[in-house]
Amino acid sequence: MRIGVNPLPLVSIITPSLNQGRFIRDTIESVLSQDYPRMEYLVMDGGSTDETLDILRSYGDRITWRSGPDGGQAAAVNSGVHLATGEILGWLNSDDTYQPGAVTAAVEHLIAHPETAVVYGDAHYIDEQNRVIGIYPTEDFALDRLAHACLICQPAAFFQRTAIEAVGALDASLQYCMDYDLWIRLGRLFPLKRIPGFLANSRQYPQTKTWSQRDRLFTELCVVTQRYFGFTSPHWRVWHAYARLKGVSWPIARSVLYPVKAVLPERASRWLRVTLPLVINRLIPWNLRARR
Repeated sequence: MRIGVNPLPLVSIITPSLNQGRFIRDTIESVLSQDYPRMEYLVMDGGSTDETLDILRSYGDRITWRSGPDGGQAAAVNSGVHLATGEILGWLNSDDTYQPGAVTAAVEHLIAHPETAVVYGDAHYIDEQNRVIGIYPTEDFALDRLAHACLICQPAAFFQRTAIEAVGALDASLQYCMDYDLWIRLGRLFPLKRIPGFLANSRQYPQTKTWSQRDRLFTELCVVTQRYFGFTSPHWRVWHAYARLKGVSWPIARSVLYPVKAVLPERASRWLRVTLPLVINRLIPWNLRARR
């Protein structure tokens, strides 16, 4: 432990949960095994009906938890922030995990740079068996770049309570990109800093919201960029169109697209994959305000 400040700031980790019994023990263990000495851990459960509550009970007083109906993921995190007493906050979903030493690395930077609202590191994508399947495309923070990409992996981020109090709680009306909305609001007022090293693992599998409901995810991303930047990023529009293509008419499109791709050279095939969503985006009418 390299931190030389006494007393050390209290860190509160908040986990929103709903029926993630097959993963939540890994999540809890990744928090409780951190080497940082001053932590509190709160699990805000939305009324799970699987084995989650039995797992939570098995930890006794090592964690604080509540279970009951809530208003969704963002509302659960907001409730946890309200209950928590830490000066530094972390938000770890019930299927994600921390890397060893993540909390210490974040606190060290926040102590050295107290003007920083958020520190974040790199993150791995992992599958249902905890195997690394990729790396999150993390980037150094730039507000204008945030208009086109979510460059912060949410479980790899830690933030100052004072900054959250300044910009307000998570927008509970958002179900998919409430973290992205928060980064924009924080980035307009405070420094956000990427620190070296892998701090977390983001679990990716077909049942996650961001995989199974891509159309709604990209609709929200378009709405958020329109709200704060006054335009809808072409990047999000392309992915929104692609998600709609896959979700609404993918069986038909696949029957046409795959045979065409099979006879195209690789460069033309790549061009088709990029261009087709743009064409579909023009053909399928959609209205941001109506969808909001």
